[in-house]
Amino acid sequence: MPKAAVSWRVRRWPRRWVPGADAGAGGGGAARGRSVRARGRVCAACAVLTAGLLVFHGAVPNSVGRLGSLLEVFLPWLGLAVVALFGVALLRRSATALVALLLPTAVWTYLFGGLFLPGGKPGEHDLVVVQHNVSDENPDPAGTALTLADAEPDLIALQEVVPPALSVYERTLAAAYPYHAVRGTVGLWSKHPLTGVRLLDVRPQGVAGPWSRGMRAVVHTPQGEIAAYVAHLPSVRVGASGLASSRRDESAGLLGKAVAAEEVGAVVLLGDLNGTVDDRGLAPLTSRMNVAERGFAFSFPAAFPLARIDQVMARSATVGHIRTLPATGSDHLPVAARITLHSRT
Repeated sequence: MPKAAVSWRVRRWPRRWVPGADAGAGGGGAARGRSVRARGRVCAACAVLTAGLLVFHGAVPNSVGRLGSLLEVFLPWLGLAVVALFGVALLRRSATALVALLLPTAVWTYLFGGLFLPGGKPGEHDLVVVQHNVSDENPDPAGTALTLADAEPDLIALQEVVPPALSVYERTLAAAYPYHAVRGTVGLWSKHPLTGVRLLDVRPQGVAGPWSRGMRAVVHTPQGEIAAYVAHLPSVRVGASGLASSRRDESAGLLGKAVAAEEVGAVVLLGDLNGTVDDRGLAPLTSRMNVAERGFAFSFPAAFPLARIDQVMARSATVGHIRTLPATGSDHLPVAARITLHSRT
C-alpha cells in the first residue's frame, strides 16, 4: 500500500472526533459537526445528571411514591449507567461526552470504590458475626445452620425462626453455640454468655396479630460487654405507585430510639432491615451507627442479589468487612462481618 494511503487512514479517524472538521466541504461537514456536537451534549448531560443523582440523592423527594428511597436502594447500580454512557460516547466518538463522564466516574468511585478494597489482615478484629433471614419456608434448617456455623462466627443472628424449625436450629448449633435466646421470630446464638435478654418493641402502628421481631441481649465477650440487637423490620413493596416503606421507616425509628437509649457502650445490630445503608428510611440507625467499610455483600434476592438489605451495624466498633456466605434454603443470602471494638468495657 502506498505511504500516502497509510498516512490518510491514520489521520482520517481521529478527525471525526473533532466537530466541524470537514466544514470546508460545502457546509456538509459543518452540519455533521453540529450533529456530532448535539449527540455529545446529550450524552454529557446524562453524565452530569448521573453524577448529580449520586451526590444529591437526598434531594430527590419522597413525597411521591418515595422515589428518593427507591433511588437510594439501587444507588450503586448507577455505575451501570456510567458504563452504558461510556459505550455511547465511544460509539458516537464524542470527546465532550468522554470528558463529562469523568465526573460521575469520580463520584461513584468516591462513594463505592472503597468497598472493593481488602478487608484487612486476618486476626485484625475482635468478633465475627453472621446475619441471616432463614425464611419461614426454609426446607432445610439443619443444612442452613451448618452453613452458618462453617463461617465460625462468634454470634449468629436469625430472623423468621418459626416453631417447627426452632428445635432444629437449637439442636444443630448447640455444640458450638451453647448460649442462645429467641424472642418471637428472631434469635441470637452465641459462643459467649448472654444476659439481659429482652424483647424490643419495634411494631409500627396498625400491625395486628402476633408481631415480635426485635430483641436485645448483652454478650459477655473476652473483650468486654457488647449489647447485641437483632431485628426484622417490616417489608417494603415496589409497585406502580412507588416504594411502600412507611411501616419500615416507623419501625426503624423505634429501633433507633432503643439504640440511642442503650447504656452499654458497644452495640452491634444484626438484622433484616429491608433497606440499604443509603436508604434515608434507615437514617435513625445509620446516623447513630457505623456501617460496613468494605464489601458489597448483596443479599437479596438470593437467586439474583440486587441489594444488601441484611445489615450489620455497630456503635463504638467498626464493621471492617462484610461478605455473603453460600446460599441456603432461604430467599436471602447470609452475610458475615468482622467487628473491631473501639474500646474495652
